[in-house]
Amino acid sequence: MSRAYAALLTWSTTASVAILGTLAGLMAKKGKKTKKAKPTDGTQLIASYKRAYRDYDILDTYEAGIVLTGSEVKSLREGNAQIAEGYARVRRGEMWIDGVHIPPYANAIGFGAHDPDRERKLLLNRAEIDKLDQRTAQGGLTIVPLRLYWKNGRAKMELGLAKGRTKGDKRQNLAERDADREIETAFNRAQKYATD
Repeated sequence: MSRAYAALLTWSTTASVAILGTLAGLMAKKGKKTKKAKPTDGTQLIASYKRAYRDYDILDTYEAGIVLTGSEVKSLREGNAQIAEGYARVRRGEMWIDGVHIPPYANAIGFGAHDPDRERKLLLNRAEIDKLDQRTAQGGLTIVPLRLYWKNGRAKMELGLAKGRTKGDKRQNLAERDADREIETAFNRAQKYATD
C-alpha cells in the first residue's frame, strides 16, 4: 500500500509539474498572440489614410519612393507623419506630393531642421508619371497618398489614382457593404446549424 501511495504521489508530483510548466508556457505565449502580426514583406507602416477608401474610388495604386532630408528621416523613424491632407500632382514632368505633414525632429535645430509642410518629390518611373499625368488631365481623377511605410530601410509611399465619391455614392457603398455582411452572416448561420 505504501508503494502504491508513493508511486501515486510521485506520478502526481511529476504530472503537476508538467501541468504547471504547460500552463506557464501558455501564459507566456498569451502575450505573443495579442500582438499584431508583422507583415512578412519587410515593410513597417508609418502612417496610413484609411478614410481614402471611403471617400474615393481607388482605381489603381502605385508605389513611389520619396525624397527626404535627414531630419525628416529621423522624424519618420519615430513614427511621426500625417498624410490625410496630402495630394500628389505632376509638375514639369516630375511627381510632387503636397500637404503631407512630417513634424520637425526634436534634436534638429536651425540649419538641420526642415519645413514640416514642404513639397516633396516622389520617385516613379517615367512611364508611370506620364500615365498618371494623362489620366489626371482628363479630369475627375486625383492622386492621393494611401500609406507611408518603410520598405527595406527606405521610405515608400503608396499612391492611389482616385475618383471622388459623392454623398450618394458613399451611402450606396455603405448599403451594399451592409447587405453583403447580412448575407454572409445568414450563410454562416445556415452552415453552422446545418452541420449540427
